Amino acid sequence: MFQKTFNDHIQVASDTAKRLEMPLAALVEACAQSVSAGGKLMFFGNGGSAADAQHIATELSVRYVGDRAPIAALALTTDTSVLTAAANDMGYEQVFARQVQALGRAGDVVIGISTSGKSPNVVLALEAARKMGIVTAAFTGNDGAKMTALADHLINVPSTVTARIQEMHITLGHLLCETLEKRLGLV
Repeated sequence: MFQKTFNDHIQVASDTAKRLEMPLAALVEACAQSVSAGGKLMFFGNGGSAADAQHIATELSVRYVGDRAPIAALALTTDTSVLTAAANDMGYEQVFARQVQALGRAGDVVIGISTSGKSPNVVLALEAARKMGIVTAAFTGNDGAKMTALADHLINVPSTVTARIQEMHITLGHLLCETLEKRLGLV
């Protein structure tokens, strides 16, 4: 099991490296343009993807490796009052869309994370962002499902295995942090 897991990870990592360098570079550029113009980056997802959203937003707003100026980034997964009120009053599928509508502005970038590409609350948030003229990005896997058509920047990991997709999402998230810091001249 140990060797098989690592072999599978290495294969997905290799396939990801071959396919996603340019899509990630384009997303970094969109994020750099947004932040440079006073915009912000908003991350969201469910379960492990919620943890990834929080992780990446924290790395950007606090620091990734070294001390530098903060980058405007937040996770829409952390405010329990907003999450529970929206879920109770509007339905769980609206918890991220409502926050995008409240906090998002044209020029921002929203980054939805869903390994399946099918999470209704992530899809609806991307739809809301699109209607508002906000740049949309999706970190997904499998075939990208509904998120593919909603993403200006699609980061679609070539795997159908949730664990391998999540491993690549956090690796790609770290690359986003590092390259964005460099692109903004902060390190």
